[in-house]
Amino acid sequence: MCKCNKCYRDGKLHHECGVLGIYGVPDAANLAYYGLHTLQHRGQQGCGIVTVDSEGQFHRVKGDGLVTEVFNEQKMGLLPGMMAIGHVRYSNAGCKGTENIQPFLFHHNSGDFALANNGQVVNYNQLRQSLEDRGSLFQSSSDAEVLAHLIKKQGVDRSLPRIHALKDALNQIDGAFAFVVMTGRRIYACRDKYGFHPLAIGKLEKGYVVASETCAFDVLGAEYIRDVEPGEIVTIDHHGIRSQFYAEPERHAMCAMEFVYFARPDSDIEGCNVHNYRKESGKILFRESPVDADIVIGVPDSSLSAAQGYAEASGLPYEMGLIKSKYVGRTFIQPTQAMREKGVKMKLSPVKTIVKGKRVVLVDDSIVRGTTSLKIVKMLREAGATEVHVRIASAPLKYTCYYGVDIHTPEELISSSHDVDEVCRMIEADSLAFLSHKGMLDAGHRDDLCLACFNNQYPTDLYNE
Repeated sequence: MCKCNKCYRDGKLHHECGVLGIYGVPDAANLAYYGLHTLQHRGQQGCGIVTVDSEGQFHRVKGDGLVTEVFNEQKMGLLPGMMAIGHVRYSNAGCKGTENIQPFLFHHNSGDFALANNGQVVNYNQLRQSLEDRGSLFQSSSDAEVLAHLIKKQGVDRSLPRIHALKDALNQIDGAFAFVVMTGRRIYACRDKYGFHPLAIGKLEKGYVVASETCAFDVLGAEYIRDVEPGEIVTIDHHGIRSQFYAEPERHAMCAMEFVYFARPDSDIEGCNVHNYRKESGKILFRESPVDADIVIGVPDSSLSAAQGYAEASGLPYEMGLIKSKYVGRTFIQPTQAMREKGVKMKLSPVKTIVKGKRVVLVDDSIVRGTTSLKIVKMLREAGATEVHVRIASAPLKYTCYYGVDIHTPEELISSSHDVDEVCRMIEADSLAFLSHKGMLDAGHRDDLCLACFNNQYPTDLYNE
């Protein structure tokens, strides 16, 4: 993740990135292209692919934009080889430019290598200062680059396999990360010891794939094998798959927002399907916060599963009361407020004949600033809804995230300074209720999740961030 803390803001949360690795497949870059396209929801402002050819030479193409914009037939021709790693990311206002787009590629007399990361290193500032004091020169403001410098600053005997230096480096990093590291002969898949973000392994006909989400396996024709465990390094090479642990797993503290918002509904995370999680959260939400109403609608797209669950549990009809246009650009960069509001209406429109004269339960996945919720409630009232009862399939967001979600200050979050009744009045709803912390755990039949942005209980030290 970039460390400048000058991110775009559009009223929605952004995950920072998704990673992918392909091993042992001819034209690996082509599979990486389709895999990254499937992970596009995790990052839409920049992407890159690095490959290794049969002679051990590295090749890289990266740029700002969507996967379909960065890569064309000519550029794909620049990426030969049977190994590839790829990355999609959200760029930040102060961090544009190809120097911050991953995968990063490093040339060294002990052997070239490339790496990409999903997550955030919480002791990055301390590590970077120490490395710079020892002579390291950084080329980006991304915390992913620190791993490369740690690998090369270690005093590990060069005659030993590179995994020894990798293990030593990972033990100095704290925070949330899912690294893919590619050398001239193999790919390493590494996950932090807390298990914040998903990283799964799949089997291709003649090789392997690792990805941030299992939805990438379907388009590639890969068979899911298992997840990389917290604290584990999985080595993928001509021997197949081998495993070592660089640290004892401390938790399985998967980021709750992976289930609530970020992941695609067709992905499975640690054995739990995302759609099923969201649907169950909607059922629990009804049991915790029922309301007399006529119909249930969801805010497209990530809230539709929860809305279905709420409707099923309540016995109310589930209706398509809001339509999302898939052909509208980024409305938040429009120069005037009037144009921004028109853009919101173009992006999301109520179905008047469905909501007119109805008491509506509006299910959404979260409330960030509250501005989007207010606009949707107003649109539904203008469309003729007699009542709008808002139900949120997660707890109130109140605290900073240090692990890869772009919540940098509590002031960005309406619930950090207002209670539920106040937020209800501010979004002009007839009633408002959130899912409980227990409900978020129960929806996935889990006893552990990272709920830090909801309950202020951080799994790691924060190193004066």
